[in-house]
Amino acid sequence: MPVRPDLSAIRARYAAAAMVWARQEGFDNPRVEAAFAAVPRESYLTPPPWRVFSPGGGPVDEETSDPARLYQDVLVVLDRRKGINNGQPSLHAAWMAMVDPQAGETVVQVGIGAGYYTAILAELVGQGGRLEAFEIEPSLAAVARENLASLPQVAVHAASAVGAALPLADIVYVSAGAVAPDPAWLRCLKPQGRLIMPWQPAPMEGRTLLARREPGGFSVQLHGSVAFVGCIGAEARDVRARGLPAQPIGRTRSVWLSSESSPDESATAIYADVWLSTREV
Repeated sequence: MPVRPDLSAIRARYAAAAMVWARQEGFDNPRVEAAFAAVPRESYLTPPPWRVFSPGGGPVDEETSDPARLYQDVLVVLDRRKGINNGQPSLHAAWMAMVDPQAGETVVQVGIGAGYYTAILAELVGQGGRLEAFEIEPSLAAVARENLASLPQVAVHAASAVGAALPLADIVYVSAGAVAPDPAWLRCLKPQGRLIMPWQPAPMEGRTLLARREPGGFSVQLHGSVAFVGCIGAEARDVRARGLPAQPIGRTRSVWLSSESSPDESATAIYADVWLSTREV
């Protein structure tokens, strides 16, 4: 697709604006800003015209074939019928600043859509890194595979990453709402590996969950509210009604594999395979 001569300047302004949320959360990251400025969004979407809209019924809602209109803090429709969009740039800039991908690291990405944020992650890990990119919708996986074909560090899998045998990873980056972290995402993390995901234990209760593998377990930080399309296969049922007092979800500080640690009175949510807790790791 031809790139307009002035788009590099537009992307630079867009990248700077996209970092506002990250800075508010205390995660300034010049490398992430540079990656957003370098990667052309229009090259990693479905073909135009594009439907773009602001989250929460904001000021932008239009159909356009002008790539310059993509460089706002807007979502882009990828599959209207299934509610799948290329998500809000400022949110993903904040997430990437939080997990801070380094050159040479391995990333498992769950729910890649047409590949835009995959391309930015690939920019951050470089050709010495690795992206194992999963998209369960076959038509979008096919688009992403074509869009990302020039990036040798990216492998696109038209498959679910829930319960999958995953490679050891420095980062697991989940772009679909899950009721609980999937055990496979936790088990594949290397020491100091990071998982970031939308934890959506109930409707209208989504939070960014950032987990890190520590020597004693998986520490958790919760950040601002989020809402994502559901992650197919990650609709685990909350079973916290086991006679244990449930602590407020906002006090969550760790996540545990049930096979390695039994739930106790510190639980904020209990599922079949994992549970979350107010305990510090």
